[in-house]
Amino acid sequence: MFSAMIKKELLLVFRDKQALMALFVMPAIFILIMSVAMRDQFSVKNIAFTLFVSDVDKTQMSTTLLSSLEKEKSFQIVSTKKQAQFFVTIPNGYETNSSKHIVLHIQDSLQDNEIKAFEAIFSEYIYKAKFQAITDGIKLFSPETADKLSKFEFSTDNLYDVEYNHSKLLPNSTQQSVPAWIVFGMFFIIIPMSTIYINERKQNTLTRLNSMNISLLSLTFAKSVPYFLINQVQVWIMIAVGIYLVPFFDTPALEINGSIFAILEVAFGLSISAIGISTLIAVSANSSEQATTIGGISNILLGAVGGVMVPKFIMPESMQHMAELSPMSWGLDGFLDIFLTSADGSDVLQNCIKLTTFGLLCLGLSMIILHVRIKKGL
Repeated sequence: MFSAMIKKELLLVFRDKQALMALFVMPAIFILIMSVAMRDQFSVKNIAFTLFVSDVDKTQMSTTLLSSLEKEKSFQIVSTKKQAQFFVTIPNGYETNSSKHIVLHIQDSLQDNEIKAFEAIFSEYIYKAKFQAITDGIKLFSPETADKLSKFEFSTDNLYDVEYNHSKLLPNSTQQSVPAWIVFGMFFIIIPMSTIYINERKQNTLTRLNSMNISLLSLTFAKSVPYFLINQVQVWIMIAVGIYLVPFFDTPALEINGSIFAILEVAFGLSISAIGISTLIAVSANSSEQATTIGGISNILLGAVGGVMVPKFIMPESMQHMAELSPMSWGLDGFLDIFLTSADGSDVLQNCIKLTTFGLLCLGLSMIILHVRIKKGL
């Protein structure tokens, strides 16, 4: 009997092809859009700045600096101040007077991280020009020493061997966006689930099943199995999008730094949580339209609070504390730990326990509500 109930649920789920398309296609499109949109935010080398340079010093060092800037892909030298984001002035006596500083005017509305990125890249070329001036001065007295100094490669890329949580791969935009939209997409099972629940309640199917001594626990579990399987397929389809499809849009591919078991663990907890809250909304609503509206709004609110829409690290501290109340935040933190910090199963266990507990509580409450509605014939 139980296997027949699961078969019935699978047939009902796969009959609604439009809802299934929304569950699989919508999150995949979001991953593509957000990964490409956020691409440059995670790579300083892809940022291009426009600048106008006024060389008042007119020395060999300032000429060397300008020549180097013109070859740098991150800088576009423009001919007028109005076209520039940055207006750079090299003051008179800059080469000979160490107390003189290059004056930097910011002429556009830029974020602080963009200004810091500009300063970091620009500083490298200032030091290169100063080092070249020192080398030229030494050459007059010791050509051999100057020759050795000229072979020195001055680049910040050569100063560090960077490892990010024991990985050579730094996090990219795809690793940030894929977890967010995996979590968001999994919670949208409310669409097909509410339609099936409400139709069966209106057609008295649930009442007849209950009269056959089929427990609400068995009924709820049978209805949960198809959506649990759908959620697991969603996770791996969206991971595949991040690995294989996103690179076609000139965006870094998803890199999985953590363990596969940890992914399965978080996916399990998220699915139980998504099924729990979706079932609770489905049995409480009076119509499929009402359930879809409430479910859609709830998902958007949980996503906004939980860091899916807006990353938690840019939220005010009070909002960050509020985010901890959202199950989407628990799942998102788990996936981010896996993709960004090479987490294993033990590292994400606490988030999985919270997700599973929340989901089981929602399922328990939904069974109580469904029992009351069946008894009242609602």
